[in-house]
Amino acid sequence: MKACFMGLGYIGLPTAIIAAKHGVEVTGVDINPTVVEMTNQGHLHIIEPGMEEMLQDVVKSGALKASTTPETCDAYFMVVPTPFKGNHEPDISYVEAATRAVIPFLKEGDLYVIESTSPVGTTDKMAGLIFELRPELKGKIFIAYCPERVLPGNVIYELVHNDRVIGGMNEQSTDKAIEFYSQFVQGTLHRTNCKTAEMCKLTENSSRDVQIAFANELSLICDKAGINVWELISLANKHPRVNILQPGCGVGGHCIAVDPYFITADFPVESQLIAKAREINNYKAFWCAEKVENAMLKFELERHRKPCVAMMGLAFKPNIDDLRESPAKYITTKVMQSCNNANILVVEPNVKEHNVFKLTDYNEAYDKADIVVFLTAHNQFKTLPWRDDKIILDFCGIYKKS
Repeated sequence: MKACFMGLGYIGLPTAIIAAKHGVEVTGVDINPTVVEMTNQGHLHIIEPGMEEMLQDVVKSGALKASTTPETCDAYFMVVPTPFKGNHEPDISYVEAATRAVIPFLKEGDLYVIESTSPVGTTDKMAGLIFELRPELKGKIFIAYCPERVLPGNVIYELVHNDRVIGGMNEQSTDKAIEFYSQFVQGTLHRTNCKTAEMCKLTENSSRDVQIAFANELSLICDKAGINVWELISLANKHPRVNILQPGCGVGGHCIAVDPYFITADFPVESQLIAKAREINNYKAFWCAEKVENAMLKFELERHRKPCVAMMGLAFKPNIDDLRESPAKYITTKVMQSCNNANILVVEPNVKEHNVFKLTDYNEAYDKADIVVFLTAHNQFKTLPWRDDKIILDFCGIYKKS
């Protein structure tokens, strides 16, 4: 079995490595030549514990090679980004471009799978494109949709052990896709059709978004009421049927912060709760930025000098280097833009350098700052002691204090 993975990002590269580790001959394709070069040298361009050693093994054995162009294989997997446009309309142009790139290589009996999060009907659209350009393949190749559901930082385990939903365009396509994933997935492979599989992925992340929105809304209410939201949620969760999540400074990443828009764009009348959750989680980041700006203004008025402010964390969640759709990055940018000549130290321990922000060591920033703003609950930050001589704005529960 030879497989081609179109996209070597946060999901495509780990999946390609796991497949190669389990005996599949893999070609990984990415439009970024730097990513291709690093991959072929056995260097991981993302942060994922334990993954670089596996990459080095499969590159050395010849089981995986990276390229900027696809080649003839038996199975093709679309694992490219699906962002949204300015009006929150889904953008499937990357999926289409990746599909067009592999169409010349398709042959009878091949498997084509979309893993990228996609609006309902995308698999049908891509099938239509394939058969429009290669009509002789109609009824002779297998087409399916199989979304990933992994947690950054635990990808090695979850790619193997999590259940997967596999939706084929017909029973034969579902069978073919299950045959491939069975080579390395130990979780249950659940059969369905491609539209249901597409909606399942969107539903999972929209559900999470709604749950987070409830926690974030509680944090806004508690701030106004003078209640410690961390204590409140801890007490409420003592109820046997209540499980409230922890609030944060918003919602980020390429899944939860994006996928609900794929539903609201296509079903605007029906998706009222989903749309409101998106609104609340977006507002929470704006609210946090305002809190920081107000604290800086108050400090300056009371002490007649501008404060030194440490913005702690840029990643969208703890202990990773992923800044996509990050509310922490938005808040930091907004604060820097609104406060001219302010002394702002930006901290992200999981990123070596950034093309916009000058990064500062977290210990140094914490020591120098008058105002410390915790935006991401990285493990390093939890080693820092609470200091009464600093104004601490803890938006992510480092100390569980109001």
